[in-house]
Amino acid sequence: MTRVIVVDDHTVMRAGVIALLAGEHSIDIVGEAGDGRAALALVERHDPDVALVDLRMPILDGVATTAEIVTRHPRTRVLILTTYDTDADIERGVEAGAIGYLLKDTTREQLVDAIHAAARGETVLAPRVAEKLIAKLRRPAQAALTPRELDVLNAVADGLTNAEIGSRLVIAEATVKTYLLRLFAKLEVNDRTHAVVTAMERGLLRRP
Repeated sequence: MTRVIVVDDHTVMRAGVIALLAGEHSIDIVGEAGDGRAALALVERHDPDVALVDLRMPILDGVATTAEIVTRHPRTRVLILTTYDTDADIERGVEAGAIGYLLKDTTREQLVDAIHAAARGETVLAPRVAEKLIAKLRRPAQAALTPRELDVLNAVADGLTNAEIGSRLVIAEATVKTYLLRLFAKLEVNDRTHAVVTAMERGLLRRP
């Protein structure tokens, strides 16, 4: 029997996952938690085979929780179960040590199979996640953004006009336009909105 803990800050979603797995005789839900800190205590107490972990949580998010579990309790495999599928989220989860990354539209059968596969040490990826990772590997190396370009991009994300960005960064409006053209070229976009969205998807721009 595979021993599992379910970690999700949304009570209804957590209850739904537990109910989904309740009738599966090969899986034993040994605990549940609403944040990463509580999850670590559960792993310490129950030594589960698999931890089903959401990505966005209070106190300690899914990435930090995954890294802690992998470091302190390597026998427990972390399987991320989330709604987030941007390149940046996927990379952060995998880099933290998660053995799998599933989305919450996963069927019961897929989830059960994934849990057992994770317990055996096999990598499990939702098809859409696998496609994104493969596409990233095939993508040419991306040009890095300079600190000043990031300053301009952050100002764009704040909704500032070119003139306002110039005032904030104490540079001429023409210089702001030059930075924007460089950003568009590096990010392969044609407008300000897509520049911000693309930079966030690639993990180049962090916003609260």
